[in-house]
Amino acid sequence: MTSSPASFNRIGLSIPPLENGDRLTRLEFERRYTAMPDLKKAELIEGIVYMASPLRFEPHAEPHADLMIWLGNYKVATPGVRLGDNPTVRLDQGNEPQPDAVLLIDARCGGQSYIGADGYIEGAPELVVEIAASSAAIDLRDKKDAYCRNGVRQYLVWQVFDQKLDWFYRQDEQYVSLLPNEEGIICSQTFPGLWLSIPALLAGEMQQVLSVLQTGLSSPDHARFVQRLTQSG
Repeated sequence: MTSSPASFNRIGLSIPPLENGDRLTRLEFERRYTAMPDLKKAELIEGIVYMASPLRFEPHAEPHADLMIWLGNYKVATPGVRLGDNPTVRLDQGNEPQPDAVLLIDARCGGQSYIGADGYIEGAPELVVEIAASSAAIDLRDKKDAYCRNGVRQYLVWQVFDQKLDWFYRQDEQYVSLLPNEEGIICSQTFPGLWLSIPALLAGEMQQVLSVLQTGLSSPDHARFVQRLTQSG
């Protein structure tokens, strides 16, 4: 990606453009990002700037859409839960990622993050989702460490080229793999009723993905979760 020319603020002082590999504070990262309105995605991970390349359809855009369909159906059926697509998340002074999706409990219903005055997520969402090319991606290294350290309770990474999906949950300040049952279904602990058929998702069988999710949404655990959220709000 070629760099953009420096932007200028109201008093004529140059604001350097963001560049891959820059080491910045979160405040300086936001200042430069704001000055580049045409830039679609940049992240600050452990104090280092990462800028996304153009996204291809099959390795990223389509898997992303399939996960949003799955999560969107859960959100519709679960009052008190909020879903975001590519939101900026202020985790700490060295980390401001822009994950592919987040599912969070509304702060008014007891959630651990909130929407700040300027519209950004402050703190750790309950669930973060990333689409990665493979296990070599930053999503399974520095970004995973930052999410865990800051209290993201569950972290889902779809490694498209490896045809693999990892779902982690936070236990004793570290991530542990959430394992599927004999049918290849993973059931979220943080969001009761959020069930995912891994084989169906990897095969692109979205009708089966939604059928399994509907089974989760019909479970007593989900009903109790909705009741708790409703009472909290």
